[in-house]
Amino acid sequence: MFEKILIANRGEIALRVARACRELGVRSVAVYSVADRDSAVVRLADEAVCIGPPDARQSYLNAAAIIEAARKTGAEAVHPGYGFLSEDADFAEICADNGLVFIGPRPEVMVALGDKSKARALMSDAGLPLPPGSMETLGTVAQARAVAEEIGYPVIIKCAAGGGGRGMTVVLSAEDLASAYDRTRIVGQAAFGDDRVYVERYLSPARHVEVQVLCDGYGNGVHLGTRDCSVQRRHQKLIEEGPAPALSGVTLDAIAETALRGALRAGYTGVGTFEFLVDEAERFQFIEINCRIQVEHPVTEMITGVDLVHEQLHIAGGVPLRLRQEDVRLQGVAIECRVNTEDPDRNFMPTPGRLTRFIPPNGPGTRTDTHGYPGYLVGPYYDSLLAKVVVWAPDRDLALGRMERALHEFEVDGPGVHTTIPFIRRVLDDAGFRKGRYSTGLVDRLLGVPDSPKDSVPASSAHLSRRTR
Repeated sequence: MFEKILIANRGEIALRVARACRELGVRSVAVYSVADRDSAVVRLADEAVCIGPPDARQSYLNAAAIIEAARKTGAEAVHPGYGFLSEDADFAEICADNGLVFIGPRPEVMVALGDKSKARALMSDAGLPLPPGSMETLGTVAQARAVAEEIGYPVIIKCAAGGGGRGMTVVLSAEDLASAYDRTRIVGQAAFGDDRVYVERYLSPARHVEVQVLCDGYGNGVHLGTRDCSVQRRHQKLIEEGPAPALSGVTLDAIAETALRGALRAGYTGVGTFEFLVDEAERFQFIEINCRIQVEHPVTEMITGVDLVHEQLHIAGGVPLRLRQEDVRLQGVAIECRVNTEDPDRNFMPTPGRLTRFIPPNGPGTRTDTHGYPGYLVGPYYDSLLAKVVVWAPDRDLALGRMERALHEFEVDGPGVHTTIPFIRRVLDDAGFRKGRYSTGLVDRLLGVPDSPKDSVPASSAHLSRRTR
């Protein structure tokens, strides 16, 4: 095990990693921007180094400043958390060049899987079912139009380097394709420095189901079940739960086993998430891989009892996987709600401000991951995620009841500060959601978005996947 790890992130995930380090007897180094000098992780980590001004490009995305902080403090490894540099293969390579262990997949694996178009081709070779679409990026509107006409509308144009729900445009008809193609490329260049795009058939209605995998550097791997992430606004997840509800056990097992096969084929190491779309007949199709810890990882931890950050650190330290597949037992149901400082009544506009009151929920089966505290200043510079409320119960009905109770207990107040809690309650009250029969169109329907896809997913018999080329 390492003696000292630098945490190249901020907010609740940085605090989560710092706590895991302390539990394992590892010293932690927090890096922070000027805006985060009063953050909880700065107080609780063993050491803290300021790496720049509030602008993330000059701090949390400044690889040189982070490497210098690691060298200055004698850190042996870097935990990137999620977002920022967590899926940046160049940063992983820079860490290796400076004698630092990057806690994540090897750079060459990140290159292959971080590029969504390349990941499609690799997973197709591994036998995973895919939505119909291009196996290579498309350099012209004419190429994109040809693919769309072949596979049929609606289609979705995706940035090859996309992530975090950005860089995706749904196209309902041929008339809209050219403008959507140009718009997506502009987003890709601005957000990721890469304007390459590809086209897939857009599946709607569909469930968004993901699988947590855990692999070591010796060819061993396990899956830790499924999570449903269908409650999304603009491809940003709001509520996650595991196991994915209202799907047959045969389908859940097939999705999980398929994901693990893909991970082992790719030579994956560490924790990762394979994402799938599931249609009304329970046929599933691979869409992408997240080469990092996920925001919603507590859901898996609650139903498996496996500490994913601990496992990340052990694997990065060269320890063989401590679990076998038969050791993984899924128990009960866990649900996570993301509490963001946004105003749902004003199109989810961010609402920065100082928290004058902050009392997170507690009680049986309840976990709150947060970096907030009374007096904390929610700034305008970064993601608006303030807390993740996670509940566990033996069954889904009780889990829903516990989440309602937990959100009722959660007190957040401050001048101008709003949260997404009222809207989350609307989702929890929805009849389709309560039955576990909903799709990625649920949030749009609740918001009254025109032309939103239907979100009900009717009951169906179990079906194994059908490979689609």
